[in-house]
Amino acid sequence: MPQPNHRQIVLVLYLRDSALDSGVLAWATYDGTGRTRHMAGDTEKPPYASGLEALKDGWRLIQAAPLVEHVPGNEFRTGYLKYEFFFEKWEAIDEA
Repeated sequence: MPQPNHRQIVLVLYLRDSALDSGVLAWATYDGTGRTRHMAGDTEKPPYASGLEALKDGWRLIQAAPLVEHVPGNEFRTGYLKYEFFFEKWEAIDEA
């Protein structure tokens, strides 16, 4: 359980498919510490090449993309990124 002087940082990775070791297509970060601003693909290179790399760097997986079967005829619909994974880290903040 995080301490009162800790804040959550959330990393959202959109992967190529449902496997954590697949490549990152898009990403966003939300920093509750206030040290950095919200970043949604602000850089050319994603923060990690895969979800597995984020796990190895200490991020905790808190939600994985549900596997939803395509309705026949919609197999190639591209209106959204469906392989969305949420990660978190807790970091101490200076309350001075």
